Amino acid sequence: MGKWKVAIDRDACIGDGICASLCPDVFEMDDEGKSKVIKEIIEDDLHDCVQEAVDSCPVSCITMEEA
Repeated sequence: MGKWKVAIDRDACIGDGICASLCPDVFEMDDEGKSKVIKEIIEDDLHDCVQEAVDSCPVSCITMEEA
């Protein structure tokens, strides 16, 4: 079973919220209207929804790499 590290470039984030709607176990919107990672290290069970968030982000500010 793999582990993955998830990060967001908050300077690039435009706060459209697609990541939080696709994968609410990993992302949420903060008081500034930007997304934040609430679960930095994920396992395979969340990989697909995070990958969908990575692929759907309009400004490509989400990254996921093996931890």
